[in-house]
Amino acid sequence: MNFQQLEYIIAVDKYRNFGKAAVNTFVTQPTLSAMIQKLEDELGIQIFDRKQFPIVPTAEGEQIIEHAKTVLQAAARMRAYAKEIKGEITGDLRLGIIPTLAPYLLPLFLKPFAELHHQLKIFIKEMVTEDIISQIKSGDLDIGLLVTPLDDKQLKEYPLFYEEFYAYAAHSEKLGDKKYILPKDINIDRLWLLEEGHCFRNQIFNLCELKRDNIGMNNLHYEAGSIETLINLVDKYEGITIVPHFATLNLTPDQKKNIRAFAEQPVRQISLVVNHTYPRIRILKHLEEAIKKSIPLHANSLSKNVVQI
Repeated sequence: MNFQQLEYIIAVDKYRNFGKAAVNTFVTQPTLSAMIQKLEDELGIQIFDRKQFPIVPTAEGEQIIEHAKTVLQAAARMRAYAKEIKGEITGDLRLGIIPTLAPYLLPLFLKPFAELHHQLKIFIKEMVTEDIISQIKSGDLDIGLLVTPLDDKQLKEYPLFYEEFYAYAAHSEKLGDKKYILPKDINIDRLWLLEEGHCFRNQIFNLCELKRDNIGMNNLHYEAGSIETLINLVDKYEGITIVPHFATLNLTPDQKKNIRAFAEQPVRQISLVVNHTYPRIRILKHLEEAIKKSIPLHANSLSKNVVQI
């Protein structure tokens, strides 16, 4: 058994055709077929059902292919880790980031980080928390930028900063001239929320002590997919929503007049998250330093008048 054989079965599984798999692995079809047959003989398992068209893996073959992916990922990481030991930052870095953070944080640190590590290929996916966690565990992602703590023993967290929440309210909301508001001041019948699946939505439920039903703008019920949509809904249809600090940086002067702070400022902790066995600590530390340099100093610590949710 060798890495080439594992690459071949993964290619056949991807293209469901021996000819296409051979072309994309730069080998002749007879060679690819012979190498896969040799692997099947060695394992005593038929990996592909060649009677089907397109070709499909057998039930046992699917498990072998998944193990092959894990082995090749581990091998690639070992090569990259060996180069890091010698002071080289190369290879691939696959980063997952939640949608309520991506549009605001990435522009702050990504360009200087990429320029500093020009030999590193950076792949970024914007995903909800549950999917990022799943892909970190499977090895499809290296690092996640997530809200923590997650309380998962398979993961290791590297806290970066705390981000404040603010209310964004239309002038028609009955908040008076209050400089600071309380969660109980929010009319939940006029609260705009993100759609299911966003951890930010759950944090708002915790902040306002909401139940999962009977929430919406009177007869209008809409769950947005982004913070920008929530802000636009308040601007056009009134009501109120909750926004994180970085989202407020892009507001116009008129929009900033709609921002209200809380008497006890709610915050979320943002961390880098990796599998507990992730070996590339040097690149992790470099990424941590790059992000911390890009954010306000006050975001690195909790003060007495804030509460983490």
